[in-house]
Amino acid sequence: MKAGLGAARLGRPPLPRPRGALSDTVISWLRTGEGPLPAREKVQREGPYGADLHLALYVLYELHYQGFEGVEDDLEWAPALLSARRCLEEAFLQALRDDIPLLSAQEAMAGLLIERTADDGSSVSHYLKREGLLWQLREYAAVRSLYHLKEADPHAWVLPRLRGRAKAGMAAIEFDEFGAGRAEDIHAQLFADLMADLALEPAYGHYVDLAPAETLALVNLMSLLGLHRSLRGALIGHFATVEVTSSPGSRRLAEAMRRTGAGSAAERFYDEHVEADAVHEQVVRTEVVEGLLTDNPELEPDVAFGIGATVLLEDRLAAYLLAAWRENRSALPAPLPPVRAPTPSQGRT
Repeated sequence: MKAGLGAARLGRPPLPRPRGALSDTVISWLRTGEGPLPAREKVQREGPYGADLHLALYVLYELHYQGFEGVEDDLEWAPALLSARRCLEEAFLQALRDDIPLLSAQEAMAGLLIERTADDGSSVSHYLKREGLLWQLREYAAVRSLYHLKEADPHAWVLPRLRGRAKAGMAAIEFDEFGAGRAEDIHAQLFADLMADLALEPAYGHYVDLAPAETLALVNLMSLLGLHRSLRGALIGHFATVEVTSSPGSRRLAEAMRRTGAGSAAERFYDEHVEADAVHEQVVRTEVVEGLLTDNPELEPDVAFGIGATVLLEDRLAAYLLAAWRENRSALPAPLPPVRAPTPSQGRT
């Protein structure tokens, strides 16, 4: 572990800045314990994929992870907050169900197994491998840090809800994700090391104020599916999507890191995922998904939903990032503050 990285990530993050009425009421309530919280009629007036709704939801979900500086642990289960969270979740879930085509789990899985042989213009990893600049890799790492600094945590919630082959396969993959018993190899730590190579702040949740709505929605999807036992099939669909598509994308991102001279730790994170996730893909298909549907065939539509929701939200994020980068402008609402002075090879920051 690089000196100081562990200490940098131990403290709780501060509450983020609000992005509208919904997130403002949630954040204010966490500070004071008073005032209104999002209700169904107010939520319905906001866009289901918008930054305000998803920041409010993100803040409520984070109470189940690291929490926030100055916010009491017991608020994780405060009835008023759970009620507000449910209103936000319902709007998000309904939008996803409306926007995802109805497929069988077999059809949805088959779509994941078709690897693009050439860049069709919609892939972030293809773009970054071919022409991405170091400042774009820094932005990508910053927005992805909201997930990767808690990588595998949302999926761990499903373990008590599985049995047999699905549970054994899922536990085996999670064991790898959590470093196979070595703290320095936990994937979240490897990503923190990557961030240090890219002159980014590796503290947990540090870049939430710069994260676009598309990133918040992706992170919220994992928490939503992980926290609800009724959505365990969708969580497995999400997990399958991540593992099946990770290896080829990670290979391209590792090449992008090497081409731009990002650093050895930046390369290592993606190199690790090329090998590990190629193995995980087989386990998740033959043990986790197949085992789950053998025991619970009624969850087949949920698995397909989890796959579809993940693909939809990943595509939305990719479109957002690429639209900005192809115009040579930042995809973030404010420039990334440098942690250290950039070298000439790093280009713009």
